[in-house]
Amino acid sequence: MGARDRLAELKARIPEVTPREALALQLRGAVLVDVREADEIVQGTPPGALRLGRGFLELRIEQAVPDPQRPLVLMCGSGTRSLFAAEDVARLGYRSVSSMAGGFGRWKQEGLPVEQPPSLDAAARERYSRHLLMPEIGEAGQARLMASRVLLVGAGGLGSPAAYYLAAAGVGTLGLVDHDVVERSNLQRQILHTDARVGRSKVDSARQALEALNPGVKVVGNEARLGSENVERLLGGYDVVVDGSDNFATRYLVNDACVKLRIPDVNGAVYRFEGQLSVFWPARPRRPGPCYRCLYREPPPPELAPSCAEAGVLGVLPGVIGLLQATETVKLLLGLGEPLVGRLLCFDALRGRFTELAIERDPQCRYCGEGRAFPGYVDYERFCAATP
Repeated sequence: MGARDRLAELKARIPEVTPREALALQLRGAVLVDVREADEIVQGTPPGALRLGRGFLELRIEQAVPDPQRPLVLMCGSGTRSLFAAEDVARLGYRSVSSMAGGFGRWKQEGLPVEQPPSLDAAARERYSRHLLMPEIGEAGQARLMASRVLLVGAGGLGSPAAYYLAAAGVGTLGLVDHDVVERSNLQRQILHTDARVGRSKVDSARQALEALNPGVKVVGNEARLGSENVERLLGGYDVVVDGSDNFATRYLVNDACVKLRIPDVNGAVYRFEGQLSVFWPARPRRPGPCYRCLYREPPPPELAPSCAEAGVLGVLPGVIGLLQATETVKLLLGLGEPLVGRLLCFDALRGRFTELAIERDPQCRYCGEGRAFPGYVDYERFCAATP
């Protein structure tokens, strides 16, 4: 089939709407999806349009529009690429998909509203130039990172490398939760801090390091001990939570709050020469994963799970796991690749070996089981101190 025949076949099969009809549909709840590339979108786009880019549409549409019943109107520059895009989206299971005839060119000609999306200034283009070279990120992806919000639980061994690289990547807002102060014994692995800042709060020390690395990042510090009474206030409004805590009580608390708030929990842990990492996200659109309780229904006895302060840890190991947490976070923010949802990645530093284990969602899980109401928070210290 030639190109003209193929286009004619699509026009016969894919519903087309005028720009004014597309605007009316958008006002009634449809999603207008602009599939043009970043260098086209920077010239203007319809207000409220979802800017996904044709090249990565299939990878991102499910996260951006999780409801396959919601009507979609695909738009490109002239109305041709959007026909092909509409066909691909319909294959993913979306029930009501149409293409906007004439594309953005006709939208402008008819005098419909246009907004200028945020663009990178010269300094940002220089700083993030290596990201801009990558078609998977580009200017649109970098702008998305700069508009993102990530909360790090803990500014210690895992939080330090994760925060450093998320700040370097240009994540716009980094929240930090830590109630501790910098001790000299931290400096073997907690690279956000320095000897000169021993005795200062970790949040304050981390803010100084991150702002020195990237002044464009907003650091929101919370010098607080995370608890049931403040967890939703501190986690609410963030796109991703990176859990670098070093105790089971906090991990269960963070998990439960993330389940309730529907936020992905990028969880890492280290012990002596071993580390592990997973993404717990039961609210993932269309392909939900397990939560932390599906992996560990109950905490192990305290004597079988000593902390780093009790058992020690290889100083570079948190760097490996923390960097992987940052990598998973960037993937989630950009909708790229396959996150570690339903997978536990284990690292054995002595053998230099990664092992991956599948984690099944527990249908009977009290917190993320299908159709279960949130059971509430518990006394996590008592829960984790009790021996099964």
